[in-house]
Amino acid sequence: MNVLLVRPRPHADTIGLQSMMICEPLELEYLAAMVQDHHQVSLIDLIIDKKPLLYHLQQIQPQVVALTAYIAHVNVIKEYARIIKSFDPTIHVVIGGVHAEVVPEDFFDPHIDFIVAKNPLQNFSSLLTQMEAGTEGVLPKVITNPGTHASPAEEFIPPVFPKRSITAHYRHRYYYIYHNPCALLKTSYGCPYTCSFCFCRQVTDGGYFERKLTDVIEEIKGITEPEIYIVDDNFLVDPQRVRQFCSLLEDHSIDKHFLIYGRADFIAAHEDIIARFAQVGLRAVIVGVESPNPQELEKYNKKSSVLLNEQAIRVLAKYDVDCYATLIVGIDWTKEDFFLLQQWLQKMKLRFINLQPFTPLPGTPVYDDYQDQLLIPRDCYQQWDLANLVVQPSNISVRRYYYY
Repeated sequence: MNVLLVRPRPHADTIGLQSMMICEPLELEYLAAMVQDHHQVSLIDLIIDKKPLLYHLQQIQPQVVALTAYIAHVNVIKEYARIIKSFDPTIHVVIGGVHAEVVPEDFFDPHIDFIVAKNPLQNFSSLLTQMEAGTEGVLPKVITNPGTHASPAEEFIPPVFPKRSITAHYRHRYYYIYHNPCALLKTSYGCPYTCSFCFCRQVTDGGYFERKLTDVIEEIKGITEPEIYIVDDNFLVDPQRVRQFCSLLEDHSIDKHFLIYGRADFIAAHEDIIARFAQVGLRAVIVGVESPNPQELEKYNKKSSVLLNEQAIRVLAKYDVDCYATLIVGIDWTKEDFFLLQQWLQKMKLRFINLQPFTPLPGTPVYDDYQDQLLIPRDCYQQWDLANLVVQPSNISVRRYYYY
């Protein structure tokens, strides 16, 4: 079948990060690798490609269009689906991505045929097979059955490497701040921690699964970019695994720079690993600092502390590894809380920070606690971007909240 994979362009009302980062659509590259042997596959990245979707439909004449999405893309995706069906109503429209896996009902729309909510690689491949046979009509709109007796790990760990060649004409445009050009790499799925605001565990049903590091090294060997952004929800989980990764990089004479996600408590407890990792290419760590307030860390079920956060920041600085600190701005904050944050950031001499208003994403444990206090309607998806304030502040006005 002639398959078109689409990464959507953000809605005009979405506060995006395109001025700071545009990363490759790794999930679509995995799909391409999974089905390329039996189908003709094309990919368009509409963040970079400024031609309208209709132009590509006319040029490619696909039988299937598969789109990936986060929550902020829901209304964009529905509009794309309308355009696709208006162009040719026989085209099958398939939706996937992390939001579709956790809250698939948000994509219910007459122009969307299938929503892949579990085991996306196997299910998408099986779906194409049934489309070719003309038997897709027996399938439910939301596809969750893995179709095999695979173990949980086999459902999440891809059996193929991503097909990066399918984005060859875009790759020089993929970057993350000054990690440029930059490729993405995934070595594990899920997270063993239970932060109340986080989406990660919902995607993998609470499981945590690691790829074999020998396979990871083989994939790295095929990456041409000098910078690699490891997009594991948390790369710093198992000390022995991180040590083995460093040794394998050295054994195979791999010369790359790495950006990773990592927890502060791991960094603080394993200075020796950070020192070793820095020797073989660690350049920056995105650390979920979340708050300088210990009560808030407890509320978020962070299982960390302000002291550990400060120790981690100092360890990274000691080995010349940049700390990209992410912090949650609470909806119950007062002027004094904002002042405390300012003082703490200055004390810690942090240069790279990402401030996000507290956002109880649908599908996370905290959403039900705040659904009656929403400032932005639940179906105004484009503003659920982790930058707009979606919950009414309890102690100051919205205007003051943004001002501070």
